Amino acid sequence: MSALEWYAHKSLGDGIFWIQERFYESGNRANIWLVRGSEQDVVIDTGLGLRSLPEYLYSSGLLQDHGAKEDAACRPLLAVATHVHFDHSGGLYQFDRVAVHHAEAEALARGDNFETVTWLSDSEVVRAPSPGWRARQFRVQAVQPTLILQDGDVINLGDRQLTVMHMPGHSRGSICLHDKDRKILFSGDVVYDGSLIDWLPYSRISDYVGTCERLIELVDRGLVEKVLPGHFNTFGAERLFRLASNYISKAGICHKVSTFAMRSLASLALRVTNSRTSA
Repeated sequence: MSALEWYAHKSLGDGIFWIQERFYESGNRANIWLVRGSEQDVVIDTGLGLRSLPEYLYSSGLLQDHGAKEDAACRPLLAVATHVHFDHSGGLYQFDRVAVHHAEAEALARGDNFETVTWLSDSEVVRAPSPGWRARQFRVQAVQPTLILQDGDVINLGDRQLTVMHMPGHSRGSICLHDKDRKILFSGDVVYDGSLIDWLPYSRISDYVGTCERLIELVDRGLVEKVLPGHFNTFGAERLFRLASNYISKAGICHKVSTFAMRSLASLALRVTNSRTSA
């Protein structure tokens, strides 16, 4: 299957494109965002990487081919992982320039498929990307980041800037990217319009509460009007406020006890699954 078949996209305007993997039918299917700038282009998250995402970007015309003569061909392309979970980081190995938060840089560099929570089934991939492909073969490949991110860093695209916000809770290295001028938040799995997951390895409820408090502050200060999340549909400031507030209100002792049990089971299942895959 070609990259042009595997991916699909739509334009949201203002140089932003929403890309998805068409034949990965799962709640884990991540949104991939392309943000074009005057001096640099950025891909936010890369999906599973079962087909070449860079090939799709150029073949579809979203980016100019590097062999072309236009000035746009000279713009560097940076792939940023909002975190290293497999559904977001699987395609990072396809890019020359890769950025990730320092808290998860080592896990990515060693291809730690426990921390990437790699969990993929044949039934979720409704058309095999290549003949004989099986989900048990899938691994997040080790990638040496070329840019290590910290809270407050700014990724300069020329005519727009994306500010890094370290927002742990879902994972220890989760980030949001904030376009302050346009009041857009690329939120990864920090927040999306669904049940927030805090029971995976390296999830931490106390961190998540602090993160949600930061999200509420963004809304209260009028700094976010649109959220482009890691899963599902986009939403606005009112919904962001409600999602963050609801998480805080439910993060009591009962939630912590049940989450501890779920995290223990998830960790065991991931260790067993990844030990079999490695063997």
